Amino acid sequence: MDNLFHLPSPLIKLKSDFLEKKAINLWIKREDLIHAELSGNKWRKLEFNLQEMRKRGKKGILTFGGAYSNHIYATAAAGQLFDFPTIGIIRGEETLPLNPTISFACRAGMEVKYVDRTTYRNKEKLTEIYQTKFPDYYLLPEGGTNIFAIPGSAGTVAEIRKQLPQLPDYICLACGTGGTLAGIVSGLKGESSVLGFSVLKGDFHQRDIRQLLADANITDPQNWSINTDYHFGGYARRTSELKKFIDSFKLNYGVPLEWIYTGKLVYGIFDLMEKGFFPKGSRIVIIHTGGIRE
Repeated sequence: MDNLFHLPSPLIKLKSDFLEKKAINLWIKREDLIHAELSGNKWRKLEFNLQEMRKRGKKGILTFGGAYSNHIYATAAAGQLFDFPTIGIIRGEETLPLNPTISFACRAGMEVKYVDRTTYRNKEKLTEIYQTKFPDYYLLPEGGTNIFAIPGSAGTVAEIRKQLPQLPDYICLACGTGGTLAGIVSGLKGESSVLGFSVLKGDFHQRDIRQLLADANITDPQNWSINTDYHFGGYARRTSELKKFIDSFKLNYGVPLEWIYTGKLVYGIFDLMEKGFFPKGSRIVIIHTGGIRE
């Protein structure tokens, strides 16, 4: 399996007059380069879940997500790559023409089923319904976030330890369900500060991440926090300002971002640098969680 993936993912130092002026050392961990279709934090979260699927003798994966879910895309890619069936339960109604995420999932062989938003909100009941209907499938929560997602994301930290002479002061990443942040926190064991940037409206990440760490029997070192100021209106919402920033970042640093997760993350980091949030001399690593498809 190792020869299918570009691991460890590259850690690249970014340089510009702006960063020099702010006296900030900034790296970006290019998890988006792990694999052309099964990349970023989605592979990290799937890796150990695939092992658990096989251990339980399940024939495939049934999972949940929105119409622009990177997790849905990655699960479909994994099913195609490793030859097992996948079912995606999509929040909301079918919209034609299909967007790039759902279009790829269908081409990759995923069976896509749509569920109205009201029904979808009752996650416990929804899970019960599909577990009963498809007992031969391994049910994976939305975003691929469960206790088996944690060791894969902790592996990102293990790579950073080898790629830098010392851990950075801050590790920053986008947050959807919080599973990747829990894995990063687990891998750091209390070292460095972890800043999560929520891409959704609402203040629920603190509760969910603490619960996930508790479920995995991981002591919470409380070295992390969630910033909720850069969601740009909510999940899969974007503005002309965000698009302008993404285009400018690619031009200036040569790194593509997308507008659902990483664009919002990096916009937030640069805005906080402009505002003096990070002390001079700070060493920051951005986790690029993938999702580049446009």
